[in-house]
Amino acid sequence: MANATGILSATTAGMATPAVARRTWPRWAALGVAMIAVAVVAVAWEAAGARLLLGALGLFLAVRGALLLRGAGVVEPELAARARPLGTAAVVAGIAGQVVALVSASSSATVLLVGVPLALLVASAGLLARGGTARRGGQALLVWSLLVTALLVVTGLAQGWDRAEGLATVVAALGVAVLGLPLLIGAANLRTIGAQPDPAPVRSGCGGCACGAGGCGS
Repeated sequence: MANATGILSATTAGMATPAVARRTWPRWAALGVAMIAVAVVAVAWEAAGARLLLGALGLFLAVRGALLLRGAGVVEPELAARARPLGTAAVVAGIAGQVVALVSASSSATVLLVGVPLALLVASAGLLARGGTARRGGQALLVWSLLVTALLVVTGLAQGWDRAEGLATVVAALGVAVLGLPLLIGAANLRTIGAQPDPAPVRSGCGGCACGAGGCGS
């Protein structure tokens, strides 16, 4: 889900045709609402919030990985060589997350305790490797990642690791909800594009440009 903001950028939405926008915006809206709902329920449901979050994230990774693997067969070889390992890793991680979520609540909380700061640091490194606005966002995310990591460690040492696991679950839920917002914004933009009429089809053959000068053969 780290590339969600790039996928949901205004430029990407602006490139969509009305027909594509009408098919796409309901899926984006449904996914955004589902992410925010999962985040809210995970925070409110203290006994199983970590399991819910880990299972939902695992499902997302597994589906995303499967889509990458399927798309690798229809893209250029260079892109396919990058998509296949990413897709395989996402499927494996997603299935593993779902298994842990189904088996144990305590293990789910432990995975989030370790995985939340690690995911934030990896996302920060990915943004820092880019330029412009993405790099500035990576710098801000890196600061936030270090603060979250320090807070989790201090909480674990001072108040117990159970308390730190609960805090990691809240941070993960907040991250899921924040990632759901661009989906809703993108869905609203696509819905506006989809409300526009489809462009007139381009007719092949004579466009009338040479008729007044004696025909196409002149």
